[in-house]
Amino acid sequence: MSTALLAAIAVILCILFRILNVNSQAQKPTLYCKDLSFLDTILKIAPLLQEQYIPTRLWGFSGHVQTIVHSIIGRVRCPWPIGERCELLLRDGTTLTYDVYQSLDQSHEDDFTLAICPGIGNTSESVYIRTFVHYAQCHGYRCAVLNHVGALQSIPVTAPRIFTYGHTGDYNDMLKNILENYSNTKIVCIGFSLGGNLVTKFMGENDRSRSPRIIGGISICQGYCAIEGTKWLLNWQNFRRFYLYVMTESMKTIILKHRHVLLSEEVKRRFNLNEREIIAAATLPELDDAYTRKVHNFNSVGELYKWSSCINYLQDINIPMIFINARDDPIVPEPLLEPMRAFAAQHTNTLYLELAHGGHLGFYEGGLVYPNPVTWLDRALVALVGSLALAHADSMLKTSHCLLPVQPSFIQSLTHHLTHTFGCQPRKIVPPALTPALIGPSWFQTPPSGRGCHVIPK
Repeated sequence: MSTALLAAIAVILCILFRILNVNSQAQKPTLYCKDLSFLDTILKIAPLLQEQYIPTRLWGFSGHVQTIVHSIIGRVRCPWPIGERCELLLRDGTTLTYDVYQSLDQSHEDDFTLAICPGIGNTSESVYIRTFVHYAQCHGYRCAVLNHVGALQSIPVTAPRIFTYGHTGDYNDMLKNILENYSNTKIVCIGFSLGGNLVTKFMGENDRSRSPRIIGGISICQGYCAIEGTKWLLNWQNFRRFYLYVMTESMKTIILKHRHVLLSEEVKRRFNLNEREIIAAATLPELDDAYTRKVHNFNSVGELYKWSSCINYLQDINIPMIFINARDDPIVPEPLLEPMRAFAAQHTNTLYLELAHGGHLGFYEGGLVYPNPVTWLDRALVALVGSLALAHADSMLKTSHCLLPVQPSFIQSLTHHLTHTFGCQPRKIVPPALTPALIGPSWFQTPPSGRGCHVIPK
């Protein structure tokens, strides 16, 4: 074998090792949380947050590969849960659908529903949604999954609009219908990527009434600010422009698939739409300028993005929230995560969870080449839902001490559910003043800024 060939092989191997990032080591998640009592409650049911996340050895340390595998394959050995499709006709003529999947474990007295909002162009039929739904069903939860308007092949568009990055009305209508159909259920809202923005924005909109039966929310892999996010995606650095192109083509495909309704002559006249500009759009900002802002009556793309971004609604959120991101997410670069670190440092009942690896909605774990069927994210989400349920029970218990005679039936039922689900006995709720002493100062470090944020080091 010639020296030149050996050198070429060595260069190729070096490039592969660089791309796959195989020299990286597994790390523990970093947790940002001001409220020690809330954090202690979370860790009681979700101890995996204190453990290392170990990606698939050969390729799992690359955010790009995790993201691409998620986009193309989704999940391995994906189940197909059986659900019931619910159809709503909205006031503007839109046909909205969502799918309900009942719990596979009927032994629990308490009733929880996970209201799931998928990512851009995704539905209940998306592979990663199906995997998580089945896993949650097996742990005693009912799941309701919003189908973004226009995304399902089998459901026609009946009004001149599809889903957008900031329109929370569809999600709100689904929640109202769930609360009507299941009068005793409590809801945990879960949003993936674009869905994470919608869930967070919904929680912070001060012109919208929310049921007290919505007990918490979880956001995964969102970018928080559309204005700043598009600036990063327009750059070729870290191949972000490629991901933007894929998202743009996905949105254009949905629009053109329903062009007989969305781009009818009457609709084009009403909203002053130019079909050629829509087809020629090469980026999401161009597509939003040619189509989205006009349909939703915004004067500019900047105005649309400001209204859509959940970062402008965080201050008005008053229920427990958990946010999850990965630092190697090629679609959501690390500078976009800084506001969430600061937000978690200043607000109670908020946890921001940041992982070194995982890509965009990947979080595959286990194995050398072939990952486990259930990802770290699936396991973490089910545990975090249990944590939010326990935090809600803790809040009810404290309120009952102040206002009413204690009624422990719900607490006992929830404790039985969590014990059965996670194989652990939740500890007695510890008053906030005692929490630091209980869990030990070595777990925490306070940043030099004195912001009051408690970070579990990697």
